[in-house]
Amino acid sequence: MSETEKLVERRVTYTLEVEGKLYVVENVPARVDEETGEQFFAPATVERLGETVLGEKQPKRVVETPVCEYAE
Repeated sequence: MSETEKLVERRVTYTLEVEGKLYVVENVPARVDEETGEQFFAPATVERLGETVLGEKQPKRVVETPVCEYAE
């Protein structure tokens, strides 16, 4: 990480695809590079994300989303 990078604490939306299902987790704590938007997560946060997605708990809500294919 260079001296010019500035990371700020933010709450972000994290998406993950598991076995063809898309999961969206809101309000995830992350450090975000202000210039590039790159997100960095603490190891404990990554572990909690896995537990959240793979756990048996019911989601807060379910949304339907279109899936498009990129065409050249």
